[in-house]
Amino acid sequence: MDARLEKLHRALSESLDGMTGEEMSWHPPGKWCVAEVLEHLYLTYTGTVKGFGRVADAGKPLVTAVTWRQRSRVLVVVGFSHMPRGRKAPPHTQPRGLPPEKVRVEIMTALRQMDEIITRCEAAFGGRNKLLDHPILGPLTAAQWRKFHLVHGLHHVKQIHRLRQVATRN
Repeated sequence: MDARLEKLHRALSESLDGMTGEEMSWHPPGKWCVAEVLEHLYLTYTGTVKGFGRVADAGKPLVTAVTWRQRSRVLVVVGFSHMPRGRKAPPHTQPRGLPPEKVRVEIMTALRQMDEIITRCEAAFGGRNKLLDHPILGPLTAAQWRKFHLVHGLHHVKQIHRLRQVATRN
C-alpha cells in the first residue's frame, strides 16, 4: 500500500481501537457520530474507486481543464495539507445509515481497493499526468489523489478523537 494511504489506514485503525458500537453511534445534537464520519470516508473511497474504474475502462485519463479556483484549492489541501473546516459534504458522500460494525470493516477494504486502482491507473497512464477530476479540486494526479485522501482522512480522524473523548464521558 502507498505510504500515504498506509499512514491513513493506521490512523483510522488506531482512532477506532477498542471503540464499542454504542460509542461509535453517539453524537452531539446536529452532528455526525463516529460511524457516520466513517461512512462519509467510506463513500469517498468507493467513489474514487468507481471514478478510477471509469478511467481504466476508458483506457485514458478522464479530466477537464483546470480552473484557477481549483488550482488554489489544490494548493491549500494538497500543497499545504490543510482541509478547510465548515464545508458541507457533497450529497453523494453524506452518510446513509450503515451499521457501525459494518462500516468499520468495509472502510478498510475500500481503502485497499482504492490504493490498488489508483496504482493500476498510475502505472498505465503515468505518474505525472492528471488522471481524474475531483468534484471540488478538479483534475488530480495519482499522488495528489492519495494526498487528498490522507489530508481529508486525518481531518476526520481528529473529529473521531474529539467525539470519542466526549462519548466516553457520557
